[in-house]
Amino acid sequence: MSVRIGVEEEFHVLEVESGLLVPRADPLLRRLPRRTFTTELHQSTVETNSEVHASLDDLYADLAGTRRRLDAAASSLGLAVVAAGTAPLAAAAAAHPTAGARYRHMVEDYRTVADEQLICGAQVHVDIPDRDTAVRVMCAVSPWLPVLLALSASSPFWQGADTGYASWRTMLWQRWPTAGPVGCFADADEYDATVRDLVQTGIISDAGMIYYDLRPSAHLKTLELRICDSCPRAETVVLVAGLFRALVTEACERLGTGGARGCAGRHEWLRGASWRAARSGLEGGLVDPETHREAPAGQVVRKLLTRLRPALEAHGDRQTVGALAEAALAEGSAARRMRRIAQEEDLLACADLLIAETRGERARRTAPARRKDLPPTAGAPGSATRSVRPLTRR
Repeated sequence: MSVRIGVEEEFHVLEVESGLLVPRADPLLRRLPRRTFTTELHQSTVETNSEVHASLDDLYADLAGTRRRLDAAASSLGLAVVAAGTAPLAAAAAAHPTAGARYRHMVEDYRTVADEQLICGAQVHVDIPDRDTAVRVMCAVSPWLPVLLALSASSPFWQGADTGYASWRTMLWQRWPTAGPVGCFADADEYDATVRDLVQTGIISDAGMIYYDLRPSAHLKTLELRICDSCPRAETVVLVAGLFRALVTEACERLGTGGARGCAGRHEWLRGASWRAARSGLEGGLVDPETHREAPAGQVVRKLLTRLRPALEAHGDRQTVGALAEAALAEGSAARRMRRIAQEEDLLACADLLIAETRGERARRTAPARRKDLPPTAGAPGSATRSVRPLTRR
């Protein structure tokens, strides 16, 4: 039986003319089928849900087609969508919560943490036999998740400034009380008891607010990866999905043969490893999960490919995943591409790059004409931003 995969992607909604993040999800979603497209906490974000697939080729075709439909609907409203951890031009005023009791409670309870949730991630679901297996597999695959984060890193900018991080989304995301590395649990009962305790304490309102780097799905027989930034290129999502499926498959096989859990029950170092991946992306060192020492990103990625070779071959993914990984290492992370454009031009050009890559274009098209009759500020929707404020560093 093939191990199937599915993907949820979150997209920022931008005004094409200004490149600014805008709260226009509802009018955009009215032009799209709700089975595939849905809301998120803020009106500046839309989420898509893929079908379930056995092959990476089919997954890629699905993601590319969904992005085309989303882009067409957005274009008809003078909007664009971008897949990235953060939008380069996003003011705090862009936060407009989506209507509904659950979202209202989150905003009231978590205040600035919720207000600044102007971030987008990509989640990958992989088939898992049962919840007990899912919980045990979490422990085994967790040490390698920072590598997947580094491959996806696409959020160097926050509110018009260079943060110095490849994934600033990670730093914002980890402010939630249940975000970050997941601990070790003996079985599903122990995991579920922990979730119930968190709900009963009032720390979270429901199991859907478990924001660990991975978790067993509450309504599907899947294990869900949650550590990654949204990725401008659909190919990066496919790379991460292929690696995650192989990680889960390899862990299931080792557990089935009585193998060790793979992390010795200690995850204290994982938050630091995730921080390193968020800070450096593919452009610096990563923490090697086997030695717990810093090593060049390329070395750690290739070690993961070697480790997963049997699982990748079993799914027919070795060639595709290997080629995508080598291309990513050669070109660098999306964060690197974004910084290069921002330094050569400005943050509006960076937004244009993200729009083009989200559409599936490798080369940025000529930017649309921008209005020149309004003050050059990045502070409000509709303002002209070709003359954006100088790029600053935090």
